[in-house]
Amino acid sequence: MVDMTGDGVIMDGVVVAVSSDAEHRFSKPVGSEITLLAGLGVAGDAHAGVTVQHRSRVRVDPTQPNLRQVHLIHAELHAELTGRGFEVEPGGMGENITTRGIDLLALPQRTVLRFGAEAVVEVTGLRNPCVQLNGLRPGLMKAVLDRDDAGGLVRRAGIMGVVLSGGPVKPGDGIVVELPHEPHLPLEPV
Repeated sequence: MVDMTGDGVIMDGVVVAVSSDAEHRFSKPVGSEITLLAGLGVAGDAHAGVTVQHRSRVRVDPTQPNLRQVHLIHAELHAELTGRGFEVEPGGMGENITTRGIDLLALPQRTVLRFGAEAVVEVTGLRNPCVQLNGLRPGLMKAVLDRDDAGGLVRRAGIMGVVLSGGPVKPGDGIVVELPHEPHLPLEPV
C-alpha cells in the first residue's frame, strides 16, 4: 500500500470477485456484480439488514445493530491458504467482496473503503472465524487463526463493514482507502 496523497488516502486496491447468496449457506456463489444498499448491506444477500442477520447472533439478541453487513477477504489470503493445501476460491469463506492489494487486517476501525464511483463501506471490525470453516476444508479454521508475539489471538478470516453509500460493485473496480483521523484503533472482532 502506498499513501498517494499524503492525507491518509490509499489508492491501490482492486475488487477481484463479488459474491452474494439469498440463503444462509456458508459459501456464496460468485457473480458479475453486487449492489450495496446504504445501511443494509448487499442487495439480496441473507446477511443484509439494519439489525444483525447472522443466525447465531440473532438467537442471542435480534435487535443488535448489523455491523456485519459486508464481509471482505483479501485474495492474498486465498493464495496463502492454497499454498498450504487449502483450496479456497472467492466466496468460499462466505465473503461478499474479495480484494487484492490492500492489507485489510491492518486497517484501523472506521476506515472508509470506496468502490468504483458510488459504493462506500465503513470498516467495523474483524470477522470472528467459526468452526463452519472446517466444513469447507478440514483444518481451515486453525489455518486462519494465529498468535502474535505476545501470545494474543490473531484472526485472519477477513473484515466486516457497514454500507454508508450504496451502489454497484464488480470485479475490476478500484478501491480507495481513506484512513480515519488518529488515533487509529485496531480492529476487534464484531
